[in-house]
Amino acid sequence: MSSENPDLAIAQAATLEPIETIAARAGIPAEALIPYGRTKAKVDLRALAASTPTRSGDGEHRLVLVTAMSPTPAGEGKSTTTVGLADAFTLRGRRTMVALREPALGPIMGIKGGATGGGYAQVVPMEDINLHFTGDFHAIQIANNTLAALVDNHIQQGNALGIDPRRLQIKRVVDVNDRALRHVVIGLGGPLQGVPREDGFDIVVASEIMAILCLARDIHDLQRRIAAMVVGFTYDREAVTVADLRVEGAITLLLKDAINPNLVQTLGGTPALVHGGPFANIAHGCNSLTATALAQSLSEVTVTEAGFGSDLGAEKFLDITARFGRLTPDAVVVVATVRALKMHGGVARTELDREDVEAALAGTANLHRHVENIRGFGLEPVIALNRFPNDTDAELEAVLAWAGERGFRAARSEVWARGGEGALDLADQVAAAFEDGGAFRHLYDPCDGIEASLTTIATRIYGADRVELEGRAPAQLRMLARHGWDRLPVCVAKTQYSFSDDPTLLGAPSGHVLHVRDLVPKIGAGFVVALTGDIMTMPGLPREPAALRMGVDAEGNAVGLF
Repeated sequence: MSSENPDLAIAQAATLEPIETIAARAGIPAEALIPYGRTKAKVDLRALAASTPTRSGDGEHRLVLVTAMSPTPAGEGKSTTTVGLADAFTLRGRRTMVALREPALGPIMGIKGGATGGGYAQVVPMEDINLHFTGDFHAIQIANNTLAALVDNHIQQGNALGIDPRRLQIKRVVDVNDRALRHVVIGLGGPLQGVPREDGFDIVVASEIMAILCLARDIHDLQRRIAAMVVGFTYDREAVTVADLRVEGAITLLLKDAINPNLVQTLGGTPALVHGGPFANIAHGCNSLTATALAQSLSEVTVTEAGFGSDLGAEKFLDITARFGRLTPDAVVVVATVRALKMHGGVARTELDREDVEAALAGTANLHRHVENIRGFGLEPVIALNRFPNDTDAELEAVLAWAGERGFRAARSEVWARGGEGALDLADQVAAAFEDGGAFRHLYDPCDGIEASLTTIATRIYGADRVELEGRAPAQLRMLARHGWDRLPVCVAKTQYSFSDDPTLLGAPSGHVLHVRDLVPKIGAGFVVALTGDIMTMPGLPREPAALRMGVDAEGNAVGLF
């Protein structure tokens, strides 16, 4: 096994079961399966609805949400814990499925790596999932960019709708971290080349079409949401939608296959649905509702995750995804690591491998707030202390003792090294949480207005004192009210490294100000994006991107992928 890429080596050494076997285990009939090779397939939702599922559909259908404390830049193993926990439930004899987001190529080629888990807790085939998979991201990219081209063509061909080129909402997207495309000028070269204007690119995962795909219930709801997308405004500042352009059918056509969830497997043989991939720092950070609903309909236990911490993905899952999908989580897992605790306790990133029990305990202030955030939704979380190789027993035991003294459910997780066997105690703790029940509630009522929703999130989740609307935000708030869009849920785009909008402010800061610089309506998705601090919807690559270590060997196998 390669010491440089153990995750890839483990995945490549595994013998995978045929996807037809995995489908049968999940209760998906053969006629609803669209194979993409031997080990992955799409599930045809229409064919599934027309068939008689293998499972009766009765019994319990538990939903587990996995979130985390504020992470270090390399991540804390949330996907790894999600996969390992699902395999642990399988080992306990519970009919289980896992639902995850698809990885984006931007962070894979950048710094964070893929999103298929790690070690012996992975969804496989890891190389396929982390690269082009079944082409969903490409379909979203081309659908978005086709729409952008149709908007520019409408303006070029006489602009019957009176679209103001200065007030376009739609941006082109690409699945690459490319800072050079954040701000561009297009249409240069004379009258035949289009109307010159300022523009910019977003990364695919930040596009409204990605959000729509992940929130649509079916193909009809997908087209309805696409039709409602606001692409820009007229010179009279009236909204222009896709329906006004009469191209919602064409854009839906490009997504007719992408809306079907993708079926793969874990290394433990648990059926896994990997579908959709919005980031949680700049988008809503949850896999598709179609995948989660399908998993719940077929399993006793569905394990899903939301990106980053309780302040981002979990809050968005509970306030946006669960609201639209009428989902009620039965348990929430908060992933923590000693290294993240030490960083929030004041240890430099370069020193995280050194034992420091005091720093780990100092960092529990961050973890404590994440636990209390989940409690704010009426749910009692379980802490998963995900072990890394350089963690010491003294550090781990100190953190577990801290949790026990405060009455928090907690268990050590060793899924990277042991797969599902390393999460049996965690699974038992989560199963016990099922029986405790809870009174799940959303954090805010969108009908109270955008400002009230933002204030509630900022004060109750981030520990802020207040919200300040800066830059374009005040004018945008007036625009939202004028169009009746100020009663939609809020999707806050914020750094993942801090409860504040300052990535350097670690631990559990309080009394700070949340600076909102823009409010962007995403009417098809059904929410308003609040851009805070310096967060970018088109990330950049680091000084030494992961792409420098990637390639293929003589047999064409992936090298350097993680």
